Amino acid sequence: MKVYHKLVRDDIPRIIRESGKECAVSTLGEDEYRAMLDEKLREELNEFLESHDPEELADLLEVLRAAARACGSSIDEVETLRLRKQAQRGAFEKRLCLDAVWEPGEKA
Repeated sequence: MKVYHKLVRDDIPRIIRESGKECAVSTLGEDEYRAMLDEKLREELNEFLESHDPEELADLLEVLRAAARACGSSIDEVETLRLRKQAQRGAFEKRLCLDAVWEPGEKA
C-alpha cells in the first residue's frame, strides 16, 4: 500500500477503482482544504518549472480555479483583476528586466 495524503482531482478515485485497485479517500474541512490547495499549487508550479510543458500549466490553472473558489472568488473575477493590473502596469510581453533604481543625484 502506498500512502499519499494529497489533494487530487474529483475523478481520481473512480479512475483508480476502474484500474482494478482500491483506494481510501476523505473529505477535507475548509482549513485543511486551503492548506492542501497551497501544497498543490506549489506541486503544480514546480512540475511546470521542471518541464515547461503546457499540460502542467493546464494543471496549475485548474488548481488556481479551485483556489479562487476557496477564497470566495472565481477565475472570472481573478481575470478581471488581472486585466485591471495589466491596464495599470502592463503585461510581461516586452520581457523587461529592472536592473536598478536610484534617486536623482545618486550614482548609477
